[in-house]
Amino acid sequence: MGAREKRLVESVLFSAGKPVSISEIAQASQLPAKKVKENLEALIQDYNVDRKNDTSMEVIKAGNKYTMQLKKRYIESSMLVAKPDIKYNMLKTLALIAFHQPVKQSNLRRLAGPKIYEHVDELVSMKLVNSKKYGATELLTTTKLFPEYFGIDSTKPEEIRDFLAKKVVGVVFDKEEQE
Repeated sequence: MGAREKRLVESVLFSAGKPVSISEIAQASQLPAKKVKENLEALIQDYNVDRKNDTSMEVIKAGNKYTMQLKKRYIESSMLVAKPDIKYNMLKTLALIAFHQPVKQSNLRRLAGPKIYEHVDELVSMKLVNSKKYGATELLTTTKLFPEYFGIDSTKPEEIRDFLAKKVVGVVFDKEEQE
């Protein structure tokens, strides 16, 4: 196993941004599957054991796939720089939360349907939405990361609402009409 092969596998893991199988890595790196597996084991040893305290990254096996990711303790601080991708349907949910904040999750469900529960969970994990217990439901607001993500100069709900009315809401509903 050479350093070049190990770096090829490492570069595929790093750039994939999602878990990838041995065959996907083999195809991308043009290495035989056996070499990929050997190099994956070496990378796991390197990142998770030998240099465990010297790096913010780790190589994880998830089922039959592998991924290179930030260690959990570094995610929060890196979220301020790295913008997560937001799927179109989740963007609509996020726009509704931002526009109506603070909003009860039960009211949001009446506006947008049951899919919002999944969207809210993902938006909370992306640190774009806060969720606090409010009786039998949750009270939803945007986080401090939300205005940074969208380039809004304010964290005040009314100013966020104005921004959305001018920019995001029009774009979301124009796109919906085109579909």
